[in-house]
Amino acid sequence: MKIGFVGLGNVGGKLAGSLLRNGHDMYVHDLNAEFVSDFVDRGAKDGESPANLMRTCEAVITCLPSPEACDVVVSAMLPEIVPGKIWMEMSTTDAGEVQRLAAQVIAKGGAAVDCPVSGGCHRADTGNISIFAGCERDTFDRMLPLLTTLGRRVLHTGPVGSASTLKVATNYLATTNLLSVCEALVTMKAAGMDLATTYEAFKISSGNSFAHETESQVILNGSRNVTFTMDLVKKDIGLFQQIADDHGVPLEISPLIVSIFDDGIERYGPRAQSDEIIRRLEEPTGLSILAPGFPAELVDDEPEEPGYEVVPPR
Repeated sequence: MKIGFVGLGNVGGKLAGSLLRNGHDMYVHDLNAEFVSDFVDRGAKDGESPANLMRTCEAVITCLPSPEACDVVVSAMLPEIVPGKIWMEMSTTDAGEVQRLAAQVIAKGGAAVDCPVSGGCHRADTGNISIFAGCERDTFDRMLPLLTTLGRRVLHTGPVGSASTLKVATNYLATTNLLSVCEALVTMKAAGMDLATTYEAFKISSGNSFAHETESQVILNGSRNVTFTMDLVKKDIGLFQQIADDHGVPLEISPLIVSIFDDGIERYGPRAQSDEIIRRLEEPTGLSILAPGFPAELVDDEPEEPGYEVVPPR
């Protein structure tokens, strides 16, 4: 199967790399010509344009920074969609928007898979990331071998749109955990605790979280480089808040998180690393939340393993 991939940024480049590393026939496209050249040097083919990718490939994957970017790309591909073609959306996006675009793809005789990923760029790099997949079951079964190359744990979530809905909820939880970790680390520093010891205490306790095990490390290193920026956090938590608003759920924590990141963006800029949000506590307290021995960037130390479908209990 010829696979097209549009969007070779922080996440997309790593996902596409997993496919290339595992021997798939890859055609790639990105607005950044250097990203494309890098993949061509490693054995991929230049897809030239979204339309040409859909014309050439059986399946085209998009992994883009915004719903608007996705709309532009899918609109360009639509004239080339015929029965048998598949569009796979791996961005974190609005469920209603992915449903709208999927309906256009399906009307042309193609199929669509709403398949965002979760678990961090370091796991996308090794094919160990988790994938949610919203689509018809027969489409899921057809694409499962490809999905289990891209990720380790693959969950069929229901129809198109269900995966994006769940994904923004997981990003909301991760952001909530990040902010609570920031508060806990700064408070422990103020109380005179050793931060390396604090890290281990949190890690082995009921207070542990994925955000702590991963993001606390680059916070304590000082790089704060989690390869995810504040504007992307704001987009994701905004999508979650919109779901709550649409369904009349009177959230209390979510609006506060939105306001905290609005303030972080105003202070540090939209492209600041999301973990720089801890500076909102470092600056007024005069405390430096650093400790020796922690890495500047996250690396997945688990070996790449074949993926599998995750089946919920019934």
